[in-house]
Amino acid sequence: MKFTFLRTCCIAVILMTLAACSPKPEFKNIDITGGTAFGKDFSLLDPDGKVRTLADFKGKVVVMFFGYTQCPDVCPSTLTEMQQVMTLMGPQSDKVQVLFVTVDPERDTAAILKQYVPSFDPSFLGLRPADEAALEKVTKDFKIYYKKVAGTSPGSYTMDHTAGSYAFDPQGRLRLYIKHAQGPETLAHDLKELLK
Repeated sequence: MKFTFLRTCCIAVILMTLAACSPKPEFKNIDITGGTAFGKDFSLLDPDGKVRTLADFKGKVVVMFFGYTQCPDVCPSTLTEMQQVMTLMGPQSDKVQVLFVTVDPERDTAAILKQYVPSFDPSFLGLRPADEAALEKVTKDFKIYYKKVAGTSPGSYTMDHTAGSYAFDPQGRLRLYIKHAQGPETLAHDLKELLK
């Protein structure tokens, strides 16, 4: 009995020492690990009409970006940067899932998302809310700003929206807020840290 207690104590001390020695990841983007009371999950439609949630991507780092396909600058530059990140990550890119969530489901139909998003990288997936209520819910859950800005004709409006992205670790925990236009090397570094 005494031996078992001592052995248990020794094992506990060793485990605590190992945990204390584990280096904390040094992210270049904003570490929001543990302090987030938002962004826990989502329920969105993929281009085939299948409902997708965070659980569908368990085991992968998930990068989630909100935008729209007719965006003239931020969205295509973000998707291009993410494609460059995938190249830099090499074989590890198989463990990363990029999700593009439209804030303009009125124009971003399933067919358009199916064509547009994978044109940057075949593994990228476009998601859309089922209706306006679902759009309001997911943007509120992830603290995403979006607003329709009228154009010269009814169909030529633009969408103001948050330009940053989120990254989840392979266990599905929200870990990073990624600032826009960091450069692919910076983002690849952080995603590799999440895969450790």
